[in-house]
Amino acid sequence: MQTEATPEIESRSNAAVSSGSRLISLDAFRGITVAAMLLVNNPGSEPAYSQLDHAAWNGWTFTDTIFPFFLWIVGVAMTLSFAKRIERGDDRGKLLIHVIRRSAIIYLLGLLLAGFPYFHLDRIRVVGVLPRIAVCYLIASVIFLFSKWRVQLATIIGLFSAYWLLMALYPVPGLGAGHMEKGSNFAAYIDQMFLHGHMWGQTKTWDPEGIVSTLPAIGTTLLGAMVGQMLRLKNERIKWLAISGVSLIALGELLSIWMPFNKSLWTVPYALLMAGLATAEFLLLYWIVDVKLWRKWSTPFLIFGSNAIVVFVLSGLFGRLLGLIKVLNASGKPQSLGSFLYARFFAPLASQPNASLLYALAFVTLLFLIAWFLHWRRWFLRV
Repeated sequence: MQTEATPEIESRSNAAVSSGSRLISLDAFRGITVAAMLLVNNPGSEPAYSQLDHAAWNGWTFTDTIFPFFLWIVGVAMTLSFAKRIERGDDRGKLLIHVIRRSAIIYLLGLLLAGFPYFHLDRIRVVGVLPRIAVCYLIASVIFLFSKWRVQLATIIGLFSAYWLLMALYPVPGLGAGHMEKGSNFAAYIDQMFLHGHMWGQTKTWDPEGIVSTLPAIGTTLLGAMVGQMLRLKNERIKWLAISGVSLIALGELLSIWMPFNKSLWTVPYALLMAGLATAEFLLLYWIVDVKLWRKWSTPFLIFGSNAIVVFVLSGLFGRLLGLIKVLNASGKPQSLGSFLYARFFAPLASQPNASLLYALAFVTLLFLIAWFLHWRRWFLRV
């Protein structure tokens, strides 16, 4: 039964995605995700609170939601942007050239972070967070630009099915099929074949952003694209967003009976669950920010989101420098600048987990001030 408020809600909801307007809720979601990334990536010391670190292997924590949320946001944003451009008559071929250029820049920024400051090309990591974003954005954009939603949905199912079959059935030499242990699975086998010497430095034998797990990560981006298309519906978009979020979460939980949640392997249940959680969080933000128009609280996150790539790159460079720059501590021994600052200013203030959290919050504050200055000067990086 419809209430009298329904037409007004639909009117506000339609206005939020009208031609030429931005979804403030999506910008706020991007900024929240950036802030969360800074918080979990820069602890003062280990161990911090468990939710501020990745799951040891199977399972998931708050930290494990951040990367898939980024890819999901990429999918939603590209859909809304491309749809408006296509409607005004932009050539799809020119849009593809823009996509290739943007993907190349994002990938090169990833190599910059991986190599800084020594750039040992013989062992530089060629995969990683930004490279995966670049690849997923490129492939998902091509699929979106040159297909309809049914083909896109079929592609998602195909990517998830192909990944599941490879992980479950391919007989890895010396190991067999169906193994999901750390470093002993089909994904690690492919990484060792094609990425030898160019993988994550903490393992050197497999990479959490490796080749095979990029398949379901593309699916995550395309699930975001599907949500972007729901947002362009004239009616009942809120209902369909709610149904999609709940359905994805339920399907991920169901499939986890047979394949575990695992961020490093980007398993199918993990991809579905994270897309569902992203849809649910976005729906809440959409209702608050773009329907109810309660926006003042979101300003800090909009500032973070306005230069997300810049903040990401700067946080990586600063984090690396804090580990590389050496200073003398009170005992006259060399110590990394990050460890020195933590021991000198944060460790005396609270227990170890709380002191680590305070250090991370200080890092978030520093990057926010930089983002605020860029926003104030209207300096935005458009790649």
